[in-house]
Amino acid sequence: MTTTKKTYIEAIGRRKTASARVRITKAKENRVLVNDRALAEYFYAPTLQKNILNVFETPDAGIDTYEVTAKVIGGGLSAQSDAIKLAIARALVKEKADRRTVLKRAGYLKRDPRAVERKKFGLLKARKRPQWAKR
Repeated sequence: MTTTKKTYIEAIGRRKTASARVRITKAKENRVLVNDRALAEYFYAPTLQKNILNVFETPDAGIDTYEVTAKVIGGGLSAQSDAIKLAIARALVKEKADRRTVLKRAGYLKRDPRAVERKKFGLLKARKRPQWAKR
């Protein structure tokens, strides 16, 4: 009995409060599992699915077919899809450094730092103030 150990490359991507840990493995066809569910089952909106799969369709990157396993927590669905996209791009660069310039030019390696601003005391929200009354 021989056991073949699958080798994988792991990377982390974040967006807002969403954090994704992705493992990519060479495969015969592109397959994405998110939290042990199929991509179409987890992300019901086609735009979110396309957001993730666009990384594999980058021209001149020399990207093969991979099986992607993602564990994602926090945030909403849109932030989660962006976190997975960033993690996949980082994993592809880890595998082959030549892809860095192509993926960077396409905008897949950019970490979006925007997050919700904290609420300050005395205010209703982060910047919204109570109405001012003269008398």
